[in-house]
Amino acid sequence: MYGFRNLSPSFGYGRSTPMSATIVPPASATVEPDLSSLVTSFASGAELPPADWLTRLQLEQPQTNLRSIAVWTQRAKRAMDVLCAVSMLLLLAPVVLLVAVAVKLTSPGPMLFRQIRTGLNLRTPRDRRASRLAAANADRRQKSNDRRHDSCYGRPFVLFKFRTMRIDAEKNGAQFATKGDPRVTSIGRFLRKTRLDELPQLWNVLRGEMSLVGPRPERPEFIEHLSQEVPNYLLRLGIKPGLTGLAQVLNGYDNDLAGFRRKVALDLLYLQNCCLVNDLKILFRTVGVVLTGKGAL
Repeated sequence: MYGFRNLSPSFGYGRSTPMSATIVPPASATVEPDLSSLVTSFASGAELPPADWLTRLQLEQPQTNLRSIAVWTQRAKRAMDVLCAVSMLLLLAPVVLLVAVAVKLTSPGPMLFRQIRTGLNLRTPRDRRASRLAAANADRRQKSNDRRHDSCYGRPFVLFKFRTMRIDAEKNGAQFATKGDPRVTSIGRFLRKTRLDELPQLWNVLRGEMSLVGPRPERPEFIEHLSQEVPNYLLRLGIKPGLTGLAQVLNGYDNDLAGFRRKVALDLLYLQNCCLVNDLKILFRTVGVVLTGKGAL
């Protein structure tokens, strides 16, 4: 059976000891990698937090992307997304209204922040090469209207958040948020700590661009660099991005290279063990993260 039993001695998924970081990178980058070994290789030089509570699936074949996940799991996951998103928008409507007013009154600029993020990608590397060639040929005839040709990474979408930074936060270009970032507004710091700035993304969940649980969607401006620095980084795009996820719960939002390696390892661990039970476990632990402000920037 396909699973993560071979990782138990070093990562501690079968016990409560923390994960070790004595890891050897894969020998070849040209062979389609085994996701269980990638969880190890991506964490090279970093310590991963323990995830003993995650249910490990015993699979005949690895779950490499959304297509390899059981159809009933996909449908159940989508049903839960819609039900929870609608319920939360209704129950938290007063909170949403209060946050919107607070953002508007405490700093100049719009209440909502819109930003292009990269979503689900079900194309293989061969598909991406073919897409680039097709786009180049199409440009000779007419300019393509498909934004996916711009990045060839995943499906771009507009992500919604409550604005937590000054309107001139990126006057010097796109950049990651940092701890104690001076661009963050006074109310923005509180919203980030409590994750209330993420509430508008429930609309992205309803639209099917995101799921409640999955890897965090990244900006196209950063993906090219990250895919060069972190081997096989793009494999995490094989499942819909999420409002929360295993990496967000265990690793937080640190934006250094070691942090990204941990995120990728945890994202692939989730992909390999994606099921409704694990989604419920992650959502439950997200409540604790929200209440404590753990991992916020």
